[in-house]
Parts: sequence; structure tokens; C-alpha cells
Amino acid sequence: METLRGRTAMVTGASSGIGAAMAKALLEQGARVAVCARGGTRLTTTVRHFASSGFDVLPIEMDVRDVDAVAGAVAKVYEHFGELDVLVNNAGIGMRTVNPRFFEAPLPFWEVPVEGFRAVIATNLTGYFLVARAVAPKMVARGSGKIIMISMNRETMVRQGFVPYGPSRAGSEALAEIMAKDLDGTGVTVNTLLPGGVTVTGMIPEDSPEELRNQALPPEIMGPPIVFLASDSSHGINGERVVAIDFDSWRTARQVAKGRPAP
Repeated sequence: METLRGRTAMVTGASSGIGAAMAKALLEQGARVAVCARGGTRLTTTVRHFASSGFDVLPIEMDVRDVDAVAGAVAKVYEHFGELDVLVNNAGIGMRTVNPRFFEAPLPFWEVPVEGFRAVIATNLTGYFLVARAVAPKMVARGSGKIIMISMNRETMVRQGFVPYGPSRAGSEALAEIMAKDLDGTGVTVNTLLPGGVTVTGMIPEDSPEELRNQALPPEIMGPPIVFLASDSSHGINGERVVAIDFDSWRTARQVAKGRPAP
């Protein structure tokens, strides 16, 4: 595993699920991590757990939909740590917010509540834009930085009944590709990371089909690829889409293509 000692990361939506799993993976490799999420018991509990393990962690309450809250959160990161090397854009809300029974009773798009649609897009797409927009100029000025955008399977993006969650993640992937092109040559890179299947998070209803829950991936699957993408080993990699369940084969293929021994 790569060491991240001396590196600083900001992880949004980090109070639970894959956000907390990625924050933990980064901390375990020596990174200092700003754990960002909406305020509440989950954030307090998660940060307390990390701190009790001796990790260097900074809790930040932030609503990614609020441009002023985002600016304030980024300012806190720089004030506390002095720098920011890695942004993990992960904050999001799922289909449960518009249809609690989305698995067994998917809604056609015309029955999706307008306010529910707007809330998901504001969090999952506009939120990614606002946070990346706030940190990119500072990274560009320094000439280095890594932005990692968390996404989902493309098959799920267009699954029946997945408006607005699917479109929100499709939009965030398009955003990531454009960001990577805009930042090309600046020393700042943008890559997309996704689990590769249904993952155990709070977005899955507790009463979802047992077969689905049994097949769900553990959030810890995001650990190795997030550490790699945050490390020097990913230097120069820009505009890639990395699937966590295929991470080992993807990395081996890259090494072979460059004529290097497989890791």
C-alpha cells in the first residue's frame, strides 16, 4: 500500500457508508483528513471513532448545496491543515429521498416529485461542482492536486425508476471528464471512482430484497483504489474511470501497457 503521510484530504459525505470507508483508508495510510458531512450524530460518532484511533481528523459540518457553506468549509481545511492535496467528492443522496420503495415499486419519471428531483440534482451534481470549484483554483495555483469524483455503474444510471439519481450521477461523470480536460497540464488531475455494484450504504432500504443485500459490496472495497488515486503512484493519471471491483486488473493492465512489471 502507498503511504500518504504528510498528505491532506477532504472527503465529502464522509460520516457513513463509502465516504467513511474511504476516509478511514486514507487515514490508515497516514493522511490527514477533513471529514465533511451535514451535522448530526453520525458525523460526531464517526469522527470520535477516528480520533480514538489516533488519526489526524478534522470534522466539518457542510451542506454541499450551499455555496457559502462550501467556501467556509474549504477555508477551514486550509486554516487547519495549511494545504489540501486531495478532494474526494462523494456527498450524495439516493432514490430513497424521492421514493422509499424504489426497488420494488419504481416510479415513472412523470410521477417523481419536482422538489425531490431538484434536491437530488442539487446535492449529487451541483454539490460536486461547488466543492470542486472552490478547491481547484488553489490547487492550480500550487501546481498540484488530485480530485476524485465518486460515481456508480452506468447500467444503474439508466435503470427504470432511477430518476433523478441516475441522471445526477451521469451528469457528475460528464462534469468529471470536462474538469479533467480543463485542468490538463496544470498538475491537477480529475478521476472518477465507483464501487462496481450495489454497495452497503444508507441509500439501500433496510427492507430491500434479501438477495440484493446479500450481493451488496462492502464499502471497504473503495479503500485500495482511493489510496492509489490519492498517492504519488497515480501521478499523471487524468480523466480515468476506475471501477473498484476491477481495480487490480485495471492497474495491472496500465503497468503492462507501459512495459513495467505487474505489481
